[in-house]
Amino acid sequence: MKSIVTEYTEICIFCGRKAEGEHHLIFGTAGRELAEKDGLKVPICNDCHNIGEVKCRIHDNPMAEKLSKMLGQAIYEAKIGTREEFRMRYGKSYL
Repeated sequence: MKSIVTEYTEICIFCGRKAEGEHHLIFGTAGRELAEKDGLKVPICNDCHNIGEVKCRIHDNPMAEKLSKMLGQAIYEAKIGTREEFRMRYGKSYL
């Protein structure tokens, strides 16, 4: 997994268990594909991603989804480009 967020790709970033997949910090119609190219993704276990209790998983939790996108933009701005470049690339700002 190519990630500019963490070098620890075997550990779920949320709970510390063994990672079973990856979560794209920016997702949706075109966001996921761009996040893949930019390395805006983190390792995640299935429970934290989309199988566990609704209140504990990233998807289906509006606050967690919003925070995911905010983190993605913050990492982009810290390591890749400016806020305006992010807006141009992803279509909006989450910060």
